This record gives sequence, structure tokens and C-alpha cells, in this order.
Amino acid sequence: MRKRTYSCGLDAAVDIVGGKWKALILWALHHEPRRFGELKRSVSGISEKMLIQMLREMEAHGLVHREVYHQVPPKVEYSLTEFGQSLNTALIPLGVWGEENMRAIEAIPRD
Repeated sequence: MRKRTYSCGLDAAVDIVGGKWKALILWALHHEPRRFGELKRSVSGISEKMLIQMLREMEAHGLVHREVYHQVPPKVEYSLTEFGQSLNTALIPLGVWGEENMRAIEAIPRD
């Protein structure tokens, strides 16, 4: 696997959290571990396939921990690692900015 180099910290951060879904998954895991079905319900609009893909990427990046409980029926929970918690903490001001400016953002014409 090739090692990535970044031009600045923002470049590195956007590479890890880029896309629509990862930040929403991080936020859904903010307070407590969740099972797959709970996550799917919490992240409105995400397909099962996309959620699986995002969780795998986030686990590979060290943001999410996947805990498998060997029981019947099988149980799997997802939680944030310390690394994932630190990213969520960094995203909170961005979420606040989005809340404060949501009307202006919604008013921007889209193609």
C-alpha cells in the first residue's frame, strides 16, 4: 500500500472524513456504541451497502471499532476509537457553523 503525503492538515483531515456519510456516521456514534440497524436508522438516506463500505473504511482508518459478540443471535456493535472521538470533537465547531448558517446554505442555488 502506498503512503499518502499531504500539503497541510486540512488536506489530511478531509481525506479521512471526506464525503457525505462519514461525518454523519461519526455523529451517530458520538454518545454510545450502536448496532448496524441502529446506525442505518440514525443516518437518514444511507443505503445498507454504503453504510457497510463506510464502516469498513472508517475501521481501516482507525476511527471506528467493531466489536463482535459471540452469541445467538450474533451481535455486532460499532463505537468510536479515541482517534474517532478526537475527529468528532474537531467537527463540532463545523456543525455549529452549519446550524447557524443553515438557512443561508439552503438558499444557495444548486445545479
